[in-house]
Amino acid sequence: MTYQQTIIDAGRTIGENQQTWSAIEPESVARMRLQNRFRTGLDIAKYTAKTMREDMAAYDADPANYTQSLGCWHGFIGQQKMISIKKHFGSTKRRYLYLSGWMVAALRSEFGPLPDQSMHEKTSVPALIEELYTFLKQADARELGMMFRDLDKAREAGDEVEARRLENAIDNYETHVVPIIADIDAGFGNAEATYLLAKKMIEAGACALQIENQVSDEKQCGHQDGKVTVPHEDFLAKIRAIRYAFMELGVEDGIIVARTDSLGAGLTKQIAYVREAGDLGDQYNAFLDCEEIEGAGNPGDVLINREGKLMRPRRLPSNLYQFRPGTGADRVVLDCITSLQNGADLLWIETEKPHVEQIAGMVDRIREVVPNAKLVYNNSPSFNWTLNFRQQVFDAWQEAGRDVSAYDRAKLMSVDYDGTDLAAEADEKIRTFQRDGAARAGIFHHLITLPTYHTAALSTDNLAREYFGDQGMLGYVANVQRKEIRESIACVKHQNMAGSDMGDDHKEYFAGEAALKAGGTANTMNQFAAA
Repeated sequence: MTYQQTIIDAGRTIGENQQTWSAIEPESVARMRLQNRFRTGLDIAKYTAKTMREDMAAYDADPANYTQSLGCWHGFIGQQKMISIKKHFGSTKRRYLYLSGWMVAALRSEFGPLPDQSMHEKTSVPALIEELYTFLKQADARELGMMFRDLDKAREAGDEVEARRLENAIDNYETHVVPIIADIDAGFGNAEATYLLAKKMIEAGACALQIENQVSDEKQCGHQDGKVTVPHEDFLAKIRAIRYAFMELGVEDGIIVARTDSLGAGLTKQIAYVREAGDLGDQYNAFLDCEEIEGAGNPGDVLINREGKLMRPRRLPSNLYQFRPGTGADRVVLDCITSLQNGADLLWIETEKPHVEQIAGMVDRIREVVPNAKLVYNNSPSFNWTLNFRQQVFDAWQEAGRDVSAYDRAKLMSVDYDGTDLAAEADEKIRTFQRDGAARAGIFHHLITLPTYHTAALSTDNLAREYFGDQGMLGYVANVQRKEIRESIACVKHQNMAGSDMGDDHKEYFAGEAALKAGGTANTMNQFAAA
């Protein structure tokens, strides 16, 4: 409904109860309704799933329509990202949020900082989703509230043109509520545990869940060693569990991102069950590092039949089995094809470096079987982007016969190379990495998992150096507040950002002229009126 239709609808209900509701203003009700468009997390999940499906179709039509997100560990951080995006680009279209399990473990666990090993409370993940959407909805309410105030001023001034413009802007308001791709790790247990947690995450508002093929109780960060994968059937059971959760809750457009860690995972906890030669279990076991044996083997040996030969898989003291070296890419391709053929919507391939051609080499093989395969890709801070891309340029130059004698490949991170042609070419490749990855490697969504973890550390270090040093209070004023004012950062009016003006509006709705409002002349936020 439009703004005026919402007022009329509220007035109709008030009119039916006019003997006791006469003090309720239809326009105030309409404003509160518009400021609370999403009543439940499921409303959000359904809306954002539809948005994401439309974006996926747009990408299929033109890879230039790739999407992006930044990781969040607090509702305020997510809110400020979306406010900044609307401020700088005028629209949140194709910009999402990412909820990183790494950051939940490191920053939100009651145990204190934890490594990314699924040791944090599983309920902290849906709680963060709910928190993120609470802050995004508050951003809507705040911005609409300012538009309502401007509308009142236009009416008081008799400016009908401005009043009509504002009503049209209200009718076409673009929400800060965007899709969140949420990390469910390896499912925090068996398939039933995955299903139960998925339901909680969907009910909180998540439209896209990312699950990885690691063993749940051996889970490691994707960019660390010691990763252990599970046979395909185990992983597919969890994909089906998530789909059941989406379907049960009526989010039929819900999106499953199937992540494979096989490129860097050289271990498995289980030998897959085989029903017949060539099935998925047999294909999984074919990658095991085995040695042929004579006779019955040693006590405690686990033996498999491979093409009529008795083989002993290499087993470590940890009781884990080892894959053959060099099989990672082949296992990735099989993982991805299998996941897409069994209900997943998007892929996530965890790599050890950001290299478009490496990713594309695997995606080309996947697309031979599933032509519209699309990736979510982690533009991870775990990569040394500067060193990686300078080395990529160095290698390309060397292969092309260019003179690279002025460069030491192992020391290309050095500041001494910052002004060189090689560094400039590497930086240009970093700048276009997302565009190139979308066009060449099937990357629909680019995300940075831990950006605000690093920006918070960097900005805090800079502030501490200045404030506790010779600059004193000027260290804050010059490097924080003055920049907030001049760059129109909404948070400079932190009382408004926390909901003070919205509270005043409500007080006026509830108490009329008797309302004791905070936004009077003594409010120091008025010092930023010209900001």
